[in-house]
Amino acid sequence: MAAAARLDLDGNPIKPMTICLIGAGGFIGSHLCEKLMAETPHTVLAVDVYNDKIKHLLDPPPPVDGGQQARSSWDGRIEFHRLNIKHDSRLEGLIKMSDVTINLAAICTPADYNTRPLDTIYSNFIDALPVVRYCSENNKRLIHFSTCEVYGKTLGSYLPKDHPLRQESEFYVLKEDASPCIFGSVEKQRWSYACAKQLIERLIYAEGAENGLEFTIVRPFNWIGPRMDFIPGIDGPSEGVPRVLACFSNNLLRREPLKLVDGGQSQRTFVYIKDAIEAVLLMIIFNVGNPNNEVTIKQLAEIMVQVYSRVSGEPPLEAATIDVSSKQFYGEGYDDSDKRIPDMTIINKQLGWNPKTSLRDLLDSTLTYQHRTYAEAVRMAMVKPVASS
Repeated sequence: MAAAARLDLDGNPIKPMTICLIGAGGFIGSHLCEKLMAETPHTVLAVDVYNDKIKHLLDPPPPVDGGQQARSSWDGRIEFHRLNIKHDSRLEGLIKMSDVTINLAAICTPADYNTRPLDTIYSNFIDALPVVRYCSENNKRLIHFSTCEVYGKTLGSYLPKDHPLRQESEFYVLKEDASPCIFGSVEKQRWSYACAKQLIERLIYAEGAENGLEFTIVRPFNWIGPRMDFIPGIDGPSEGVPRVLACFSNNLLRREPLKLVDGGQSQRTFVYIKDAIEAVLLMIIFNVGNPNNEVTIKQLAEIMVQVYSRVSGEPPLEAATIDVSSKQFYGEGYDDSDKRIPDMTIINKQLGWNPKTSLRDLLDSTLTYQHRTYAEAVRMAMVKPVASS
């Protein structure tokens, strides 16, 4: 049975549009492509250098009985354009062909901020400049994906640990239109990402104020789910350090203790990718996170150990976690924010959106995917070949 047609915020059927989706082959991009194909009449010009995660949308479906070629429900509505936005003249043409451009392209892995600060700044600021300029010059709407890291550290982090004001929400809940952006010192290269993202936000705001650019800025708060990041040595570099969920998944798959950077005391909120993508379809400019899924990184590790043991059928390690210093894990120049908790007032009020998936449920879905996708490959990679005499 076909899904009911989606309506806009005024209750009218959604009119077909063409979307230039930059970074379509990544984690968020692949889920957004699926949602757009399944639930809207829109056409997607999918821009990326890789398409592995959307290959199922690009390949024709298998023939039906009788050998006739089957047609997908989105037949002809998604085109893949393999290009790097840094130096490809085709980009402006794709933006001109579109009604709206969504820019997801970024280096967004904390280990890279520390070891590749120049690439991080170029990727998140310099490489985004042509996208902003082409949208502004051609009167095209831009939806730009930023990050919750633009807020940096909370006001409460500068108070003594036992200070009662640390428990007051105005000292740690992050608001789109009011919270200050507080970063660490310049020598802490970890803030290269946040600074670059904040600067491109300011440039987009300036284009809107001076040249009339119509834009939306999205600040994801730890969206997680299947197809996120990579497993080192399997579908990513052996020496790579992905984000926390993939790091912990890699440890679980290899039956290694989960490494808690500086004791895992930083607090984060997590939202399931499918909840978040629903919000993207409704979006104007909002924080998109789930304040109800707040845990410390240490608590996240403990829950993941329990969930993965149930998913895999293997007992957890006796020593399931191990503390490591941030210097040991990331190298010199690392710093971190203490809490990232989004204020949801605006998105609740204007769109009526709330995330639905609990932390345990989203981890169950994600770790089931990780186990089915990677467990055998990791087991084979860990088998040591016997050297011949």
